[in-house]
This record gives sequence, C-alpha cells and structure tokens, in this order.
Amino acid sequence: MEDLKRNLKALMVENLMLKVAAEEIGDDQPLFGPGSLGLDSVDALQLVVALDKNFGLKIPDPAAAKVVLQSIETMANAILVKQAGDS
Repeated sequence: MEDLKRNLKALMVENLMLKVAAEEIGDDQPLFGPGSLGLDSVDALQLVVALDKNFGLKIPDPAAAKVVLQSIETMANAILVKQAGDS
C-alpha cells in the first residue's frame, strides 16, 4: 500500500507538473477544493487517464471520479479493490 501511494504521488507530480515534491503530498490531503493541492477539472481528466493507463482503473463517470479522486488514499483504495476483483 505504501509503495502504491508513493507511485501515485510520483505519477501526479510528473503528469500534472505539480510544483510540489511527491513527499510533500499527504495521503489524506484533498486534491480539489479549499485546503487542497489546488487541482482543477483538467487535472482530474489527466488523472483519470493516468489511472487507467498505469493501473487499469476505469472511472466511468463524474460521480465515481468525485469519490475516487478525493485523495491519494482514496485512489490507492480504488486500485486495490480493482486489483482484488481481477484476481
């Protein structure tokens, strides 16, 4: 789980060209909205594509994206659930 979270943070910094280091992103830190990393809808779309490409995690609609893309923790959990369902 810790490796997965580290990979997600690195993926975000690389794909979204964030101005923070991967180590500075908290597992439970909100990605969108007040007190967050300050991501926007374009970032959300890039994240959805990156999660599909790197982890095979398909996010079918905006409601699902809102749940999955809350934080590193929620993305990691969604990936683990998907991987468990694949086996």
